[in-house]
Amino acid sequence: MSLETMALSEPEMSEILQKLRRKEGNWLDWASDCQQLQKSGLSPQAIFEATGFEPIHQNQIITAIQVFKSLEAGPANSETLAYFQQRASDCLYELRILNQQERVWGAELIQDRGLDSDGAHEIANALKNAGRITIPESFSQTGGDRVAAYYWNLARQQVDLVERSRLIVQGLSYAQASPARKALEALLLNTTVPAAKTAPRLPFYRLESEEEMPRIVPLVGQLPLTAQALAQVPQFTETGAFATLKSTQAGAFVPIPGWQVIRQAIEPMAILSKTTNLPNVPADQPCEEVLVIVDRGQRAWDPERYVLVMEGEDIRLAWLETEAEVEILGQVILVLRPKRILDETATFNSWLIDE
Repeated sequence: MSLETMALSEPEMSEILQKLRRKEGNWLDWASDCQQLQKSGLSPQAIFEATGFEPIHQNQIITAIQVFKSLEAGPANSETLAYFQQRASDCLYELRILNQQERVWGAELIQDRGLDSDGAHEIANALKNAGRITIPESFSQTGGDRVAAYYWNLARQQVDLVERSRLIVQGLSYAQASPARKALEALLLNTTVPAAKTAPRLPFYRLESEEEMPRIVPLVGQLPLTAQALAQVPQFTETGAFATLKSTQAGAFVPIPGWQVIRQAIEPMAILSKTTNLPNVPADQPCEEVLVIVDRGQRAWDPERYVLVMEGEDIRLAWLETEAEVEILGQVILVLRPKRILDETATFNSWLIDE
């Protein structure tokens, strides 16, 4: 177990607080001490009251030490590491947004130029954004050329000649390779600005009716059903403007068009069935698979409705002419046939339909 993850005893905490109060060591020691105290349960405010290290300063040096460790692993050169061991934690803090290689480049540029935190912020921003553009081959894979490429990209898009010249000068101050300098100098002679591409519009579409919003219902299984299948229907909730479904149980679900009869259902569920397994289906009807939607929230007998009933261990659909001594599990509110598709390939090739 490392020292940083060990809980401190009361005497150890008192000793570290005293060291911080006296500012013994360098900022790396302070960051390590603050981190240990916080991991031992001491709040940043309590550390501030005992040592004078403000919470914002604690956060800065704790973040900066993580950046410093990434420089050690980078690896940054020994001169750069020695430079930051005694100073510029605020500059390292600005490099937190960069990846490991970019941090090494940034740290070396800060050291070479003696930049303050504002300069470090500018460098970090330039390196971060340089990674998001296509950089010409004339700019080498060095920190200076990466920053120069960022200013080259800004300058070539700038219409104002004064601002364009200022950006070119900034880029030249960082350019390290001769080809990079030539690419920037070429912008001084070429004052044309490439036409800016207009971003396409996002394909927004608003649901205009409730019928366009499907309702998700659990799929119980296929007729004939058993009591066990019904007991395993997953429980779920719908939340948010788009009725996001959340379920802690495994199970199948199916979307049903948001027709009024479906929206008004209390606890709908779906059952797959062949039409030949349904009661009172005309003999001339084609045999096809349908979805039977049953509302478990409606269990009263209704002479105008088919119901789902329990008979022993089996479950079936039935029409009850009169009230009977059977357990009604729900009313059938809809039997949904599948969409009739003449040619399935036409759904993927709309031009076939157009012709």
